[in-house]
Amino acid sequence: MTEKQRCAWCQSSEKMIHYHDTFWGSPLHDDQELFAKLILDINQAGLSWKTILNKQENFYAAFDEFDIEKVAAYDEQKVETLMQDAGIIRNRMKINAAIANAKLVLEIQKEWGSFDAYIWSFTEGQVEQHHVIDEAMVPATNELSDRMSKAMKKRGFKFTGSTVIYAYLQAIGVINDHVESCFRMSELA
Repeated sequence: MTEKQRCAWCQSSEKMIHYHDTFWGSPLHDDQELFAKLILDINQAGLSWKTILNKQENFYAAFDEFDIEKVAAYDEQKVETLMQDAGIIRNRMKINAAIANAKLVLEIQKEWGSFDAYIWSFTEGQVEQHHVIDEAMVPATNELSDRMSKAMKKRGFKFTGSTVIYAYLQAIGVINDHVESCFRMSELA
């Protein structure tokens, strides 16, 4: 039996391999999951994805499964509760950003019909295929992440710099950065 070829970045743990094989780079269209991935990528800023992935279940529990309306309604008491939760990243600015961003997602849903429609409008619904030969070639940002970051910041989104947005776009499958030799590349191309 031949071992599956994968992107090198995921090889550090079974959890990372499962995430790579099942989720990373798969086009995502569910508003709640799109919001969840945005908040998880915001929390990754300054940390490794492995750290966030190891806390992912805790994040879902602490943030009411990332129910957008519930998160948008969080008050200072809920923020204090989250600040005491050792299972998540206890950064007040990131917690407050999740709340502010949830309110903005609700506004986008009213304007666009869905958060999905807004996110995918930046590529007219198409996946940006990068055909990566060497992971060292993958940039931290690109024109798409710059443009989307600027548009989101203009709307008031927090912690949505181009680097965070690039990672987000990879995670939700708007950008396909699987290396050419990875078995997922052929599945997603």
